[in-house]
Amino acid sequence: MGARQVERRLSGTDRDLLERAIDAATASVAAGGGPFGALVARDSRVIAVGQNAVTRVNDPTAHAEIVAIRAACEDLGTFALTGCTLYASCEPCPMCLAAALWARVDRIVFAASRNDAAYAGFDDRAFYDLFETDPGTWHLPVVIEEPSRNRTEPFDAWSSQPNRVEY
Repeated sequence: MGARQVERRLSGTDRDLLERAIDAATASVAAGGGPFGALVARDSRVIAVGQNAVTRVNDPTAHAEIVAIRAACEDLGTFALTGCTLYASCEPCPMCLAAALWARVDRIVFAASRNDAAYAGFDDRAFYDLFETDPGTWHLPVVIEEPSRNRTEPFDAWSSQPNRVEY
C-alpha cells in the first residue's frame, strides 16, 4: 500500500464508534450546527465527542474533530493522544487532519469522503488543491519579512528554558 495506509475493513467496535460519530453529526444539524461529528476513543472507550459548532459559536476552527480533540486532551490532561483513534463522520479537512497529527492520534477512521461533503456544499477539495500550488499564486497573500532582526528570539527563549515541555 505504500506510504499511505488505508484500511477498508473495520472491526465491529470501529463500526459502532463510527456510527456514534455519524449520530453526533446528525444531532449537530438538529442543534443548529454543521453536519459533522467526531469522537476520540482509546481501547474502545469514548473519551470525548465533538460536533461542528462553527456557526453556533462564530469560530471557524470549531470543527467537530477539533472540538473532540480539545475535549479529549482536557479530559486526559495531556496534549498527546497516543493510543487513541479519531472517528469522524466525514474525511477530516486539512486543518483537522493537521490537528490529529499534532495530537498524535494513532489512527483516523471516517465515513463520508471529501467528495460527499462537496456535494452538500462543504468543498475542502479547494484547500487540498491550494496546498499543492506555490503560495505566491494564492488569493490570500502570505508574506514573510526577511530578514527580521529578532525572528529567532522566541525560539532562542524556548530553547533556553530548562523545564520546557517538548512536543
